[in-house]
Amino acid sequence: MDLTPGMLDRMTPEQERLFESQLEQEDGTEARRVLRAGVPVYYARDDTPPGCVIKEYPNGRKELVDFSTGDERLVSPIKE
Repeated sequence: MDLTPGMLDRMTPEQERLFESQLEQEDGTEARRVLRAGVPVYYARDDTPPGCVIKEYPNGRKELVDFSTGDERLVSPIKE
C-alpha cells in the first residue's frame, strides 16, 4: 500500500488494520528501497516525541517533523 501522510486520516478501519499488519512485518527493506530511489522516508522510534515523526533523507540527514497542522513542519534537525 503506497501512502502519503494525508491518507492516514482517510483510511477505513479495514485499511488501518492492513496498514498496521504491514508495519509489523516491515524489516526495513522497503524503507531502504525508497531511500535508494532518492525519496525521504518517515518513521518513529520509541523515543520520538509525541506528535512527531523522523524524516530521513537519502543522504542520511534526519529531521524531526510534525504534521499536526496538516502540513509538514520542521521541528528540529537530528544530529547523531
